[in-house]
Formats: sequence, C-alpha cells, structure tokens
Amino acid sequence: MKIREIQPSDAKAFSHLCQEIDESGFMLYDPGERMIDIEKEEKRIKRILRDDRSTILVVEENEQLIGYMIAIGGSVKSTRHSAYLVLGVSKKHRGKGIAKQLFEEMFRWAKERELTRLELTVIKDNENAFRLYRKMGFIIEGEKVHSLMIDGNPVNEYYLYKLI
Repeated sequence: MKIREIQPSDAKAFSHLCQEIDESGFMLYDPGERMIDIEKEEKRIKRILRDDRSTILVVEENEQLIGYMIAIGGSVKSTRHSAYLVLGVSKKHRGKGIAKQLFEEMFRWAKERELTRLELTVIKDNENAFRLYRKMGFIIEGEKVHSLMIDGNPVNEYYLYKLI
C-alpha cells in the first residue's frame, strides 16, 4: 500500500473510486448521482494540484486506488490558514487503518504548508466516521440541522475542526 499525491492520469480510476464510495450513502452525492467525465476530472485534478493549499492524496494497492483524502485550502487571505477535508475509503478496505494513515499523511502535508486549521463535516448518523474523526483529534464545532436530504429525509451534520 502506498499513499501519494494524485496525478491527472488517475482521473478515470479516481472517478470510479468516488462513485463506489458514494454507494455508502454517507457522501454528498447520492448513489448513482455522480456522472463520470474523465476530461473534467483531469482538469479538476490539475486545478487542485496548482493550488499550494489544496491536494488529493490517494491510496494505491496493487495498482488500484482504494482510498483518498481531499484538502481544499482557503482561497482568500483570511482563510489561507485552513483546509476542508473529504475522506473516502473503498468498502472492502475499511477497518484496516487506511483512513488513519491518510490523516497522518495529511497532517504532515498541512504542517509543511503552515496550515493551522483542518475542518470537515460528517453525517450525524455515520457513527464509524465520527468515532474515527474524534480519535484523530477533531472537535465538534457545531451541528447543522437538516443540512442534507437523504432518501427524502432531513439529516443533520456535525462540523468538526482540528488545530495543528
């Protein structure tokens, strides 16, 4: 298993991984909602890689992508110290410490860029992810009520942060 920064050539594999992880029902996109457009994904990856405050780390095993962590850095002077994180690990690879390793690598990456705040959201009912985030040092900042509609039902999200 290897953690590395994504490359534009990963666009197809990354798109398919994102679609697979969307099936969990705990991501922003509903299962089947994300459309794959390799050209657009390559452009998005290039745009993220040009930004020194943003990145996508991917986990590769046997030449397949099995997980990722996206960091989207603040774009204006007052938010350049922070980044918003998104995590995804393939279902068959969960529970093996991959997410923990991604966080540790992201923490190193953030420190190198002098970021001092990382933030993320989690659906309140996603207890496994919530426990992981707390274990990694994230603190609840608040709860956004009825922030998402999943299967026609309103769902709350926790907002969490970690100071580095």
